Amino acid sequence: MSQATNSFIEQHKDRLLEELKEFLRIPSISTLPEHAGDVQRAARFVAESLKKAGLENVEIIPTAKHPLVYADWLHASGKPTVLCYGHYDVQPPDPLDLWNSPPFEPTLRNGNIYARGSADDKGQMYMHVKAVEALQTVNGTLPVNLKFLIEGEEEIGGESVAKYVSGNAAKLKADVALVSDTELFAEGVPTLCIGLRGLIYTEIEARGPARDLHSGIYGGAAPNPIFGLVELLGKLKDAKGVIRIPGLYDDVEPPAPAEKHSWTTLPFDEQEFLKHEVGSTTLTGEAGYTVLERVWARPTLEVHGIAGGFTGAGAKTVIPAKATAKVSMRLVPKQNPEKIIANFKKFVQENTPAGVETDVRILSASPAVMVNPNHPAIDVAAHAFRDILGRETVFVRSGGSIPIVGDFARHLSIPTILMGFGLPDDGLHSPNEKYKLSNYYAGIMTIAHFFEQYGQ
Repeated sequence: MSQATNSFIEQHKDRLLEELKEFLRIPSISTLPEHAGDVQRAARFVAESLKKAGLENVEIIPTAKHPLVYADWLHASGKPTVLCYGHYDVQPPDPLDLWNSPPFEPTLRNGNIYARGSADDKGQMYMHVKAVEALQTVNGTLPVNLKFLIEGEEEIGGESVAKYVSGNAAKLKADVALVSDTELFAEGVPTLCIGLRGLIYTEIEARGPARDLHSGIYGGAAPNPIFGLVELLGKLKDAKGVIRIPGLYDDVEPPAPAEKHSWTTLPFDEQEFLKHEVGSTTLTGEAGYTVLERVWARPTLEVHGIAGGFTGAGAKTVIPAKATAKVSMRLVPKQNPEKIIANFKKFVQENTPAGVETDVRILSASPAVMVNPNHPAIDVAAHAFRDILGRETVFVRSGGSIPIVGDFARHLSIPTILMGFGLPDDGLHSPNEKYKLSNYYAGIMTIAHFFEQYGQ
């Protein structure tokens, strides 16, 4: 990248950090109604930052829930257009007693900045804004056309942004999207994510007796919906990790041999993964597949929570009237969410125990997404990453889901460059979330360098 841009970032490190701290102090927790004002405040902060960076047509767009922020700069005639996406909302910080410093008072320790939202996604999204500012300040212009779309509902499903993208294809038209909401495979390893699993999130409600019953008087005759749920959930997946919903594996496509081989060259240690990331006694899952295959390229089914009956201190002998379970499935490329939902509902209906009635509610559904690693913009991004971090860029998939990537593919017909700078131990959604400061600065440099290279 140009030495002048690099020097600008070096000279302004303290200010770039102070601005990020100011952003992180806003408790923009999208899921809690009492923080709606803070979410609005974060949207205003983003809008002001975009204006200061030199972007134009800055708008705070009201939605049914939390606002979107849009901006653009479209004066690079004949050059490609990049659509930058990120989110300014964060997860709740609970449990608070496990934080070593207050979640909304950014604290520096061991070269990291600790705060809720530091890595997911305020620190990463803000790099895009600062890359623009650096280029504008140094050159008085930008090497590519840019559009920004920043949302405040990513942590609660992103319903408003999905609706906006589907209805504003002409306004958002671009050649490629850029998202920094992923991580490096390991510290210092430039990483582009080219695959995301899809997600179906469901809630199963089970009902038994008309009201809570005394288990001494009715136990042995009255159906128990919690036990019914446990029976049903036990049938969804066998002890070897194989999902038993008919047709679920029909369309699963294995990774190409070259991609699968490339995963064997990554700095991955199964025992380190078990000890430092999972923290259990052993790893589980389908036999015959490596850990990376199981978390990146195989469908999964997980139970996230079961609620019902009495869970307070002491004893209460009750057969509850109803119970619920949260169940999700991660999907891989070629799997059709609608087909799987239909088969899932049928399986639940056919395997609900006698005396119990069940309903399935679908809370969200999105397909898996793959990006062509040979796309010209991906190639430029890989070179930009390599130039700044000094190592060859690796291509990985993620077991997680970023629904907006599918929306961009479906409605705008563009690929998304997933260029993240987080680390596997950043503690997203957990107490003591952190972001490595050197990655924050390297991210600003890399994104600026990518814009320069793509403009050429």
